[in-house]
Amino acid sequence: MSDNEYNIESADAGASETIPMEAGQIKKGGFIMIKGKPCKVLNISVSKTGKHGHAKCNFTAVDIFTGKKLEDMVPSSHGTTVPVVSRTEWEIIDIGEDGELTLMDEGGDQKTDVNLPSYPETMAQEIRDAWAEGENQVGVTVQAAVGIEQVIAYKKISE
Repeated sequence: MSDNEYNIESADAGASETIPMEAGQIKKGGFIMIKGKPCKVLNISVSKTGKHGHAKCNFTAVDIFTGKKLEDMVPSSHGTTVPVVSRTEWEIIDIGEDGELTLMDEGGDQKTDVNLPSYPETMAQEIRDAWAEGENQVGVTVQAAVGIEQVIAYKKISE
C-alpha cells in the first residue's frame, strides 16, 4: 500500500450537528429538529396519557433560518433530535455586488462564506443602508446550525 491511498482532505473534531433528547425535556424557547429543519420552540402542549400509555408533546416551532412555522407531535418519553446552535459576532469589512459579506471577528479572523440574509426580506437592504458603503461600522450576529450559517441580527457600532 502506498501513502497516497490515505489522503485525507479535511478533518473535524467529530462533533455532531444534532444531539438526541427526550421530547419531554424540550422547553419553550429551546430548539428542536422538525422535518430536518432546525426550529425554535414557540409553544408546547402535552396531551394526557392515552390508552396506549404515552403522553404526547405537540410542538409549535419556527424555522430559525426561514421563519416558517412548523408543527410536530412526539410521545414525551420518546427521543427526538435537537440542533446544536451557535451564535458569533462579526464586523462587516465589505459587501459584494451579489450580497456576499466579508466579515472579521475580534481576533482578526476573516470569513467570506456568508451572504446577506434573505429572511426577513428587508434586513439585507437595512444592513446595506446602515453600512453605507463602508462609512459606518456594522456588526452582525451569525447563527449556525446543521451546516447552515446565516446573519440573524445587525447593529451599528458606535465610534
